Amino acid sequence: MARDYYGILGVSKDASDSEIKKAYRRLARKYHPDVNPSEEAAEKFREASLAQEVLTDPEKRRIVDMGGDPLEQPGAAGPGGQYGGFGGSGGLGDIFEAFFGGGSAGGRGPRSRVQPGADALLRQRITLEEAYQGVRKDIRVDTAVVCDHCQGSGSESKAKPVTCATCHGAGEVQEVQRSFLGNVMTSRPCPACQGFGEVIEDPCSRCDGEGRVRKNRDLTVSIPAGIADGMRVRMAGQGEVGHGGGSAGDLYVEVRVDRHPMFTREADHLHVSVRVPAIDAALGTSFEVPSLGGDTLVIDVPEGTQPGERLVLAGAGMPRLRAEGHGNLYAHVDVVIPTNLDERTRALLEEIRDLREDTTAVSDESSNDGGFFSRLRDKFKR
Repeated sequence: MARDYYGILGVSKDASDSEIKKAYRRLARKYHPDVNPSEEAAEKFREASLAQEVLTDPEKRRIVDMGGDPLEQPGAAGPGGQYGGFGGSGGLGDIFEAFFGGGSAGGRGPRSRVQPGADALLRQRITLEEAYQGVRKDIRVDTAVVCDHCQGSGSESKAKPVTCATCHGAGEVQEVQRSFLGNVMTSRPCPACQGFGEVIEDPCSRCDGEGRVRKNRDLTVSIPAGIADGMRVRMAGQGEVGHGGGSAGDLYVEVRVDRHPMFTREADHLHVSVRVPAIDAALGTSFEVPSLGGDTLVIDVPEGTQPGERLVLAGAGMPRLRAEGHGNLYAHVDVVIPTNLDERTRALLEEIRDLREDTTAVSDESSNDGGFFSRLRDKFKR
């Protein structure tokens, strides 16, 4: 019959890894051989260690939830028998590991309780104006920090860890497994110390021996002028604090730039669409454009400007990131033809048409008057 691993630890079937570890530590403090030398306590400690190992392994826990027992020996009756044919805890993967690396011959040894922390990622939205000028943003980060109750030691009394009595500091235990290849010696992380080779006798009541706790932190990130959508700002040492109060990783702030109602960005250049009345395109004019920096730019429309032409204002684009200078501002001209003419306007336009020698004609490739075909050729040459 399969063991009741949940019942051994006294947790429900939907218990989290953290709840399972807490339950194991509670039993370990009661039945550990250093605390209780009786044979009954030793057996309960062994069962609690096995239960903790099984329920914190996703694959083994899945087998338990299906009604099996991942630690049953080959040939055992019951639902778990189908998994027992390849040995106890590790299955076929551990057998091959023993033959081709990682078995009892070499050993992995204990791992350090103090581990470096992971990097963290946060996204921050800004406007195109803020990307142009640079900006400082206040952000809130939910991350792991050093436990202020035990100062990262993981111990309630801040005492140093002691050598694990189960693995004697090796960080792993060895066992013989029966397989179709015969008896195989395998190694696995010690279930009593989770592979550290040492145990904390009085885990901190706040961090449960982790040496770190989760906390909201308020930070200020400096976003440089010229930053583009999708770029990241690195904040060194502001990421997750590692297990055992280990050094913190980095925090990366990914910048997302909102669309602007007027300007479109292309690398360091800005583009704007301009509606120019036909009479202004013919006679020439100038107009003002509010810049992203807060001042006003003046763009000149030369006499005879044609539809689709691109006017350039050099150095009026985005600042180059961590470099000198700016990109350009390109104004794309959309010539607006007047409609709904009143009688006087129509008469004036007809008078202008009579004075001009222009006639409507079909353009061809031999035309050299700046018409449709020549503009089309110029477009594909760029």
